[in-house]
This record gives sequence, structure tokens and C-alpha cells, in this order.
Amino acid sequence: MQSHNLKRNHPNKKSKTVGRGGTRGKTAGRGTKGQNARAGHKKRPEIRDFIKRIPKLRGRGKNINTSIQLKPLVVNVGDLNKFFKNGDTISPKTLVKAGLIKNIAKNLPRVKILGTGVLDKKLIVKESKVSANAKAAIEKAGGNVIM
Repeated sequence: MQSHNLKRNHPNKKSKTVGRGGTRGKTAGRGTKGQNARAGHKKRPEIRDFIKRIPKLRGRGKNINTSIQLKPLVVNVGDLNKFFKNGDTISPKTLVKAGLIKNIAKNLPRVKILGTGVLDKKLIVKESKVSANAKAAIEKAGGNVIM
């Protein structure tokens, strides 16, 4: 082995060349003159202006698949027993009059009746969703559910 055949394990790093021979010389990968060669300001894609005009659906976040529709207001069978007489007809309109629920933006809300509480009055339920337990309690007391 001769001294001119020796090679280092870690050769010196080459300095970055500048100018015509370098990898990022002269125009530095920006082509030639004009707006595209300048730093900072770029051309704005035209479609972005249209996208910016579309309103955002704010507040959906991860729950994007949840429905926008309002959930029905809940009324328990025990509350119906307190506020209504034997033989009354129950609908969203009568529930608003009784003060059990409130209108939503001057519109009648959707209502669901649940089976919590005791019912001992014969009631007729209309225009409301009814759970299975509530339906059983209403029919046991002698009332009925009309969809």
C-alpha cells in the first residue's frame, strides 16, 4: 500500500457551489424574471377566491356526520299525569299550552314521550313520538297512541 492510495473514512464535506455550476445558483430554481421569480408574493389560484366566498359550516368539527336537525323535546309520562285530566288529548300544541315545553323560534317543536313516572289517567297521544315503555304505560291506563 502506498501513501497516494490511502482514502479517509470520512471525506471532507463539499462546500455548496454558487454560480452557474451550483445546484441553486443564478435564478435559484425560480426560472427567469417576473412575478414568479420574486420572493414573497405568489400568484393566487383563481378558484380560491370562489372557495373563500362559500360560508363555512362552523362548529361541526369531528362530528360532521351528526344531523343538523333538532332533536325532539322530551316529556315524561309522569309529567303528563300531573298536568292533564282524564280523557285529554295530548299533542305538541297542548303541551305548549300546559307549559311543559316551549316553542322553538315560534314553531311547534317535535316531541317524544318517555316512560318515566306513573300514569293513572286515560290519555290520547297524537302527533308525537312515543317510546315503547311510554306506549305500554299509556295503553295500560286505558289511553291510546295515534301516529
